Amino acid sequence: MTRRLFGTLCGLVFLVNFGRVAFPPLVETLQTQFGVGPATIGIVTSLVWLGTALPRIPVGYLLTRIPRHRVVLASGTLLVLASAFTASATSIPMLQVGAFAIGVASGAYFVSAVPLIGELFPERVGRMVGIHGTASQVAAVVAAPIVVAILAAFSWRETFWALSVVAAAVTLLLFVVSRDGSMDAATGADRNFMAALAHWKVILTGILLIAPAGFIWQGLFNFFVSYMTHAKSFDPTTASTMLTIVFAAGVPAFSLSGRLADKLPHVPYIFALLVAFSGALVALTFAQGFLAVAVVIAILGYVIHSLFPALDTFMLSSLPSDVRGSAYAIFSGAALLLEANGSGAVGFLTEANYGFEFIFQTLAGALIVAVVLLSVLYAADRLPGVQRKTRPST
Repeated sequence: MTRRLFGTLCGLVFLVNFGRVAFPPLVETLQTQFGVGPATIGIVTSLVWLGTALPRIPVGYLLTRIPRHRVVLASGTLLVLASAFTASATSIPMLQVGAFAIGVASGAYFVSAVPLIGELFPERVGRMVGIHGTASQVAAVVAAPIVVAILAAFSWRETFWALSVVAAAVTLLLFVVSRDGSMDAATGADRNFMAALAHWKVILTGILLIAPAGFIWQGLFNFFVSYMTHAKSFDPTTASTMLTIVFAAGVPAFSLSGRLADKLPHVPYIFALLVAFSGALVALTFAQGFLAVAVVIAILGYVIHSLFPALDTFMLSSLPSDVRGSAYAIFSGAALLLEANGSGAVGFLTEANYGFEFIFQTLAGALIVAVVLLSVLYAADRLPGVQRKTRPST
């Protein structure tokens, strides 16, 4: 049952992530279809990630009352309905509501499924989170070419109609796999939501480690196609290819980084990834030509996607099982509320005539400053909830 459940979760995470990353390849198309500028579509893409963030803390409380696999089922059902609503959108407000609802479905999924995986595989958290993340990342890799193919044959709406139909099938399969009543006991709820707040130091550190990089990543990948066409002078097809490379580099990153996170000191490993991400982003602003840009974005994609399983492993390993779901919900919800503003910020700055290169160079510099400050705290044993001498178990 555990193997079948995990396999179905990998299928559903593919779909919930596809719903989130289907929007960046559609940015130019949606601007044309609705007759709006990049700031407006930037708000739409931000709403996907705000939707991902906002339900996490309430769902964390819900997980103290309802087994995690049932919340996963509810999130799959919501994805079916939200995708159909988005496909039916005839105005920007409808598109915004649909994007937000897709985000809510993904947020509810991740906040229930990731702790569930940690519970099902307590001795292999990093490895299994990495495999689960790889399934999610495959969706990011294929999203751009699938969307481009759909646009060539149909319209942008068919992307979300197809997502709705497939999500319905996978959610039904998950229901069948998990209908054995013993699953309720095997994946029980947290007992005390308020007890999660006692671990605020670990939660705060997790937010400080991921939110700055996540903010930048949101702004970069949601406007990646526009960045490639306007700043690098690539045609739309080449720009979409570059987006695919960014996400393809993340496929091995999730699996390998999850394994490394089980073996390496968590916080120094995360610091190294943050520095590498900042350096790759600066290098991207100077890179010119197909080959140079492709190499840099492959490195950037590998590094940023290595960061996510490293953070999840750090959090899941630092939190006790009786509050793991609710505490992880608080962490991920608060972090994503900050991160989700990245695409909106980049949209407004570009509409205010700031160039992409200047924006990303500034953001990369700000990230380095944040890493230096956190490193000083860590070296002085003042980073909240972290013992510098502590090493993860092998």
